[in-house]
Amino acid sequence: MFTYILTPGFTDTDALGHINNTRLPVWFELARNDVFRLFTPDLDPQKWVLILARIELDFVGELFYGSDVEIRTYIDRIGKSSFTVGQEAWQGGTLGAKGQAILVHYSFTEKTSQPLEGELRKSLEAHQRPE
Repeated sequence: MFTYILTPGFTDTDALGHINNTRLPVWFELARNDVFRLFTPDLDPQKWVLILARIELDFVGELFYGSDVEIRTYIDRIGKSSFTVGQEAWQGGTLGAKGQAILVHYSFTEKTSQPLEGELRKSLEAHQRPE
């Protein structure tokens, strides 16, 4: 599991005083940087080898301005060339949102998926969600 702590800004809120629902996909992507570094340690886009295939997000509670949010990031599934990242947003011990992103190990020059093998697969396995 990876954890990322962020402090919501005033501009992250909506008229109802909640964290705006458009912020969670952005926060989840930001917290996926730790996963991205497994593939591209310096995050150089010229060396990028991942492509986003799908995201989904469920709002299960409220998140507010004024208190840190912890994003927990897990690897939920590892396939031949794709894997699923599961994420949760927690504030004050309460789950506010959860989601998943499916990423594909991809060669932009060859325009094809690449297998998840060897040390790369092992590094993903090290961050799988506990049962």
